[in-house]
Amino acid sequence: MDTITIAMAKGRIANEALSLLENSGVLFSDFDEKSRKLIFTDNGRSIKLIFVKAVDVPTYVELGAADIGVIGKDVVLEDPKDVYELLDLGIGKCKLAVAGFPGEKMIDKPKLTVASKYPNLAKMHFEQKGLRTEIIKLNGSVELAPLLGLADCIVDIVETGATLKENGLVVLETIREVSARLIVNKASYAMKTERIQQFIAGVKKGLEVYS
Repeated sequence: MDTITIAMAKGRIANEALSLLENSGVLFSDFDEKSRKLIFTDNGRSIKLIFVKAVDVPTYVELGAADIGVIGKDVVLEDPKDVYELLDLGIGKCKLAVAGFPGEKMIDKPKLTVASKYPNLAKMHFEQKGLRTEIIKLNGSVELAPLLGLADCIVDIVETGATLKENGLVVLETIREVSARLIVNKASYAMKTERIQQFIAGVKKGLEVYS
């Protein structure tokens, strides 16, 4: 049986994905969320799990270091890679949103300054609305940007909205709903078609149990 390698990032999506895999009969008994270990093998010794940074998952898959990746749709859209997107896993649900101070009227500004981890998606969104923008790329704590006068608003992933609320910010507009997707390396899919299809079929059964 062909061995397949799956890439994902540690965190909420990984925890949900591992529960999903467990429901489909794939167990990683040696996995420990607190471990610094980056590679794990399932009990059946046919699936290797590697942990990388979320933004790097599509790159690992595109270049063939991993056959399959589990990653949020936001990452897929921000920096598209030449991979197959085969399944919406329906986990890690959140939304990509514009956030700022309550009552912020973006349309009234001749030029909007936007801070985001997603500069491409932010730029695309505001261009479609006909708004001129200056996009500031930040890698973390984007909520600080409006508080310090660095930006008029932010574009970020929102789960519960608690962080926004604690910093006096609100969702001004939802750009799109986001969930985790299963992506596949094109060469792997051609060479390991039966094995990957078998894996996906198992994941789909696991989804029925998980939901």
